[in-house]
Amino acid sequence: MRWANRLTQMLDAVKGADRYPVDVEELILEYSRVISPDDPVLEIVSRPLRGFEGALVPVREEPCGWLVVSNSTASPGRRRFTVAHEVAHYLLHRDRIPPQGIYCKEEDVSRRAGKDIEKEADSFAAALLMPLHDLRRQIDPIAKPTLADLGALAERYGVSLTAATLRWLEVTERRSLMVVSTEGYALWARSSEPAFKSGRFIRTSGAPHEIPAGAGATRPDLAEACRAGISHPSGVWFDEEVEEYTVHATAIEQVITILHLGGGRPRWSVVEEREPDVVDRFEANGRA
Repeated sequence: MRWANRLTQMLDAVKGADRYPVDVEELILEYSRVISPDDPVLEIVSRPLRGFEGALVPVREEPCGWLVVSNSTASPGRRRFTVAHEVAHYLLHRDRIPPQGIYCKEEDVSRRAGKDIEKEADSFAAALLMPLHDLRRQIDPIAKPTLADLGALAERYGVSLTAATLRWLEVTERRSLMVVSTEGYALWARSSEPAFKSGRFIRTSGAPHEIPAGAGATRPDLAEACRAGISHPSGVWFDEEVEEYTVHATAIEQVITILHLGGGRPRWSVVEEREPDVVDRFEANGRA
């Protein structure tokens, strides 16, 4: 997070607040030559890849440095996030990367489900491309965004709808979830912290989780209504009313669903005083 916030502050100072989407390729090509002129990122290329989304590969012939690779078959938004993910590996992990390089799978990048250094790289990419201080200005943490709102967020940051929604779920104070499904079964899901603490989450690590029959996610014939938002009574998704926004992404054979739940108290009580994050302290110092 220190690396991401350092670069964010630099970009804010040089390019101003309305500087999105981040040109991460230009940034790392120039910045790596400043911080490590003998071992910079030499080139960023996009090629068809099978089995992984991106890679950071060392070049040990003159001129020495690194090659960042992204999957050319992915959407532009996913490629941007992948490049930022590999940039994190360059900044944070290049002293630990094996001679053949590091190759990142789809779940390590697009699902934000990696572990250890993959998780660190995802956190860096999200923070660099979608900094909290700007995201909070776009969507208030207590607001209930529609698909159009989240789509506008994705367009602003030049990332996929999935990446923008995952980042929003980290910030929101609402009880909300995202579910990605195919052929009537959940591939994976993510809950906001308030939703998770109230017991509203979908397990996808065990037996296949079937999407409820009454959900819009199972009704491609209602695609327009699902995009606009439909309300469900208790007993469809959960034992409470749920507002569902769904996009049937037929090009990738997946269904992306956003679920908004009403107010509610967590099943367990967590007594804690929220510690300001780096962005909070940065903004406070700026005001001072």
